[in-house]
Amino acid sequence: MDLIVANAAGLYCPAGDFTIDPWRPVERAIVTHGHSDHARPGSGVYLCHEDSAPILRHRLGDIRIETLAYGETIERDGVKISLHPAGHVLGSAQVRLEHKNEVWVASGDYKLEADGTCQAFAPLRCDVLITESTFGLPIYKWRPQAELIAEIERWRRANAEEGRASAIGAYPLGKAQRILRWLDPAVGPIVCHGAVEALNDIYRSRGVPLPRTFTTRDRLDRHALSRALVLAPPVALHSSWMRRFGDYSDAFASGWMQVRGNRRRRGVDQGFALSDHADWPGLLQTIEATGARRVFVTHGGVAPLVRYLREKGYDAAAIEADYGDEILEREEAPEDLSAEPTPGDGAP
Repeated sequence: MDLIVANAAGLYCPAGDFTIDPWRPVERAIVTHGHSDHARPGSGVYLCHEDSAPILRHRLGDIRIETLAYGETIERDGVKISLHPAGHVLGSAQVRLEHKNEVWVASGDYKLEADGTCQAFAPLRCDVLITESTFGLPIYKWRPQAELIAEIERWRRANAEEGRASAIGAYPLGKAQRILRWLDPAVGPIVCHGAVEALNDIYRSRGVPLPRTFTTRDRLDRHALSRALVLAPPVALHSSWMRRFGDYSDAFASGWMQVRGNRRRRGVDQGFALSDHADWPGLLQTIEATGARRVFVTHGGVAPLVRYLREKGYDAAAIEADYGDEILEREEAPEDLSAEPTPGDGAP
């Protein structure tokens, strides 16, 4: 029997009786990271990396959590479990399982380029790899992070010189902090939506250096707001929450911006192809580095990657999973927007 099988709840380990990133409630869950498509409510106990614990509590409330440091090993019914850096967001982890001299690795979401906000990814040698493939097509090849941050800064400075704010739609967990980490606070104030700022606080509490940020409760004057860089959930860009910033240029930061036409469909002025997932070369590099003889592919460009791997001689197959950016699109949505003060409530 395989060490991990896909069932109605998620990636289930029969030998250890636990599920990795379950999309339905289970008694014992291992969670690779805090994004809402991987960390869902209702399970009995959650095992995660110690940096993920405050994120899970923030998002899921009063839940029972067990934590591991990277590389620390525990045993469940004869299955050795350890968590290892995935480089995706703070606390993100690959799950390594060892049982009867066979090693399986479930990658969770991962990226190869170190970004300064979480521990960098390192591939793990294994017999069987379960890999994500969010951007599993050859068209996805990321530019270096430094180039993209420099592009964002040029756009931001040009807007500030013309008296316009610069608003970036970015996922509140991970993407927002990755951008924020490298911004120059001297250009103008950095204003974060409450959904982003709550996670900034967690990052800071775990030792990640971020520049000073403001929220709309800080009553910045109109001149400051006209030079501000605004970080908010994507859903906020076209909401009444943005009215307080007056004239602004908007953008979306996502790997999907690599494809021409997505910026237009998003209805934004600018697109930055900044992704927290591995690109096509990164996926292939990782698979080769693991030495895995079998590869299971889940969510994203599954079929093209499976076909490519089979052509290269791998024993490759797809696993259906209920993960994906369409779930992240909905996170931190209307309820959090309404929690922000409106101009009638004393906001600038």
